[in-house]
Amino acid sequence: MARLGRTDLDVFPLCLGGNVFGWTVDEGGSSAVLDAYVAAGGNFVDTANSYLTEHGRSETIIGSWLARRADRDHVVVATKVGGGRGPLRNLRPDTIASEARASLRRLQTDRIDLYYAHFDDQETPLEDTVHAFDALVKEGLVRHIGASNYSPERLTAALELQRSLGLAEFTVLQPHYNLVERAFEHTLLPVARTWDLAVVPYYALASGFLTGKYRPGAEGGDSPRAQGAAGYLEKGGEKVLEVLDDVAAAHESTVGAVSLAWLRTRPTVVAPIASARTRAQLEQILPSSSLELEPDEAERLSEVSGAMT
Repeated sequence: MARLGRTDLDVFPLCLGGNVFGWTVDEGGSSAVLDAYVAAGGNFVDTANSYLTEHGRSETIIGSWLARRADRDHVVVATKVGGGRGPLRNLRPDTIASEARASLRRLQTDRIDLYYAHFDDQETPLEDTVHAFDALVKEGLVRHIGASNYSPERLTAALELQRSLGLAEFTVLQPHYNLVERAFEHTLLPVARTWDLAVVPYYALASGFLTGKYRPGAEGGDSPRAQGAAGYLEKGGEKVLEVLDDVAAAHESTVGAVSLAWLRTRPTVVAPIASARTRAQLEQILPSSSLELEPDEAERLSEVSGAMT
């Protein structure tokens, strides 16, 4: 396990993403993946009130799964507010308060271990937003709070406001970050370092590209993921896959596991988020939790991905 920054949460170094639950995998399949993840030592599950828009379907599935278990204290549940589309895409105090309670009902639990602001809301005063999150912590409904999809300037402003007012602070950051998407290093990483934020990257496998599934000449179909993979290949992603293949072979592991293990070598990163629709897919990424890359391997991967156009 790894300590999640300044929180009191000890988490498995691979966070299981719940965005596919109720979308590309049904409830039975979702429960099977969750069971397999916990059986392998996992305890960190990520979801959101907007996965999927129909009344937080992912939260509902996770809640039913939690209710069947007798070890709620073993599972660290992270969810979010302020994302999706429609009237709930905001961080007004009334939305934060009501959606936290709605998430608790769907999750069938009495507290949210980690509650994220999913997207920044520039139309709501920051002071109103941070006071609303603080109220949930004081009430005991939320243990820790985090932020996602903020600009460096807005995140810094929120953190400064929280500290100056003596409010609960964002201690975890969930940014878009992976081996072939490294803008985070030049934008939000300095903020994470300055404020000692634990980083839990999403899209850690670049929508599947970093599993090695999408390669030159492979049949990818017309799915959005296949189209996105083609974009990575056009930017030099094939060379990244070649190095990933070499490193994976050296460790007798998988390309996906190596990609996630690389993220774990990066400053401030604690637990990358990756999802799985089946137990077989989960087995491909679970080795990342214990895979330790050699310094030269991590450097090779950094160099080849840094050369992408």
